[in-house]
Amino acid sequence: MDLSVRIGPGTLPNPVGVASGTFGYGSEYEKLIDLSIIGALYTKAVTPEPRPGNATPRIIETAAGMLNSIGLANNGLAGFKTAKIPYLRTLPCPAVVNVAGARGDDYAKVIEELAGEDCIWGWEVNLSCPNVKTGGLALGTDPNEVEQLTARLRKLSSKPLIIKLTPNVTDITAIARAAEAGGADAVSCINTLVGMVIDTKALRPVLPGKTGGLSGPAILPVGLAAVYRVARAVKIPVIGLGGITEADHAVQYLLAGAHAIQIGTANFIDPSVHQKVLDGIQAFAVLHKLQSISEFHQFID
Repeated sequence: MDLSVRIGPGTLPNPVGVASGTFGYGSEYEKLIDLSIIGALYTKAVTPEPRPGNATPRIIETAAGMLNSIGLANNGLAGFKTAKIPYLRTLPCPAVVNVAGARGDDYAKVIEELAGEDCIWGWEVNLSCPNVKTGGLALGTDPNEVEQLTARLRKLSSKPLIIKLTPNVTDITAIARAAEAGGADAVSCINTLVGMVIDTKALRPVLPGKTGGLSGPAILPVGLAAVYRVARAVKIPVIGLGGITEADHAVQYLLAGAHAIQIGTANFIDPSVHQKVLDGIQAFAVLHKLQSISEFHQFID
C-alpha cells in the first residue's frame, strides 16, 4: 500500500509519528531504534527564551497513564539553533518543530527565525499545553484567537502548519474550524487532559502546580472521539494522538478519520513501539485490501 501522507505542501513517508515531549530531538533514541522508519519526529517545544520548567516533581504515574507538569522546559530559540539544528540536519526522517510561547509574538518569533532552515519539515503550533500559566491552553480555547494567530503564522512560512488542539474545551470542532479558517494545513488532537493526584498522607496535591496533563491509555477513548468529530468538521487532515500503545489503537484512529498518528507516552515504555504500530497498520491494510491511508476512512460514517 501507499503509506505516504500528504499535509499541505509536504508529504510524510508514513503515518506513524512520535509526539512532542516524548522523544526529545531524536538523539536520545538513536542508539535504540532506526530513526529512518519514523513518519515524523515532533520535537520538544521551542520558545523564544529558555524555560526552566515547573518545580519538581513533574511526573507522577497514574492507574492508566501518567500526569506531567514539565512546563515546556527548553533551551530557548538561540539554544535550539546552536545545539539542536545541527543534529536535525542529520535526521533520516521529517522533523516537525513544536512551537510554543506565552503570546502570539512568541510563536511568530520562533517561526520567523527558523523558517529558512531546510531541515525543518513543518510546524506544530502548541496552543494546548495545560501546564503553563500563560499561552498554550489559554490561547487554544478561543476560536477567534486561534484563527487570528494561525493566519498570522501562515504568512511567515510556506511549510506545513499544524495546529495542536486541546481537549479541555466545550467544543473541539469549533477550535478545529478556526484553525482551518486561519490557513492551517492540518490539526493534531488531542493534547493532554487536565488531571490531579492528591497525596492523602501529605494532604496536598502531588504536583507543585496542583494539576498536570494526563496522558497514556486512559485518554484513548477521548482522543478517538475528538478525532472522529474533528475529521467530520474540517476538510484538512487530522493527526490523532492520545493513548496509543499498540497497532490496534492506531488503526482505530485511522478508522475514526485520522490521516496520521503520533505515539507519545508509550515511547517511555517501549522505544520500538512505532515499528510495531507501523507493521500493524500494514497488516490491517493487507487484510482489508486497502491501498492508501485515506481508504481507512470508508468504514465508519
